[in-house]
Amino acid sequence: MRPSHLFLAVLVTAVWGVNFTVIEVGLGHFPPLLFSALRFLVAALPAVFLVGRPEVAWKWIVGVGLALGVAKFGLLFVGMDAGMPGGLSSLVLQVQAVFTALFAFALLGERPSRIRLVGMAVALAGIGVAAADEGASGPLLGFALVVAAAACWGVSNILTRKAAPPDALNFMIWVSTVPVLPLLGLSLLLEGPSRDLDALRGLDWQGAGTVLFVAWVATVFGFGAWGWLLRRHPASTVAPFSLLVPVFGMSSAALFLGESVTPLRWCAAALLVGGVALASVTPRRPRSRRRGSASGTRC
Repeated sequence: MRPSHLFLAVLVTAVWGVNFTVIEVGLGHFPPLLFSALRFLVAALPAVFLVGRPEVAWKWIVGVGLALGVAKFGLLFVGMDAGMPGGLSSLVLQVQAVFTALFAFALLGERPSRIRLVGMAVALAGIGVAAADEGASGPLLGFALVVAAAACWGVSNILTRKAAPPDALNFMIWVSTVPVLPLLGLSLLLEGPSRDLDALRGLDWQGAGTVLFVAWVATVFGFGAWGWLLRRHPASTVAPFSLLVPVFGMSSAALFLGESVTPLRWCAAALLVGGVALASVTPRRPRSRRRGSASGTRC
């Protein structure tokens, strides 16, 4: 990987890590479901008129839009609004790799290797340690909602794999059009019109800035750059960089929001990141030797 590509991969993970801090700031300005709806609305418009027509079937766009946009981000934002710290959220969400492997086994018949099973067990141990730490210092409801968000992310990963979009940016922009109305409807139903209107009437530069960051920087730039890297390098080369997301997430939350990182949380981070790294290992296929002619030459 070229130095410029390496820099871009680290930059994207830094953006995605810092995004959790930005979300936490944004939740001080908007109800969570409204905030999530605004994120996808701004990500989709006007970009949807610039990226061309969808390159995959609508069933995949709608499926991923509901699983990723409505379920995953809806649960994440509500969980963080319920008290789940941004830095810890960036860490716990990495268990999506375990859910993805489990769903791939159940739905696609992909049997995980032994090393992946070990990695999944280690990552789940990290979740247990993180739950114990959060239970001692914060509400477990928010923690449970973020774990549920990770499970929904696993579902969206399976749907995305089935869709196999040739252009990640085009796909993400069209996916962003799906969650807007469902999230707005849920916000009106669960958060109430008066709360939504109060948030929109009180919009200031900081609130607008959080929406623009999570929509244009984290979503449009982040997924666009990540897709660009995946088109030029093997997934096994690019994917491990995602393990840097909780590093930037926890660091930025500690730096800008004053979130404490307890020794127990560091232990959870080591187990989760290490487990996800093992669960992400793709075993090498044994090379088959091709015999040459009777003279014994090898091709």
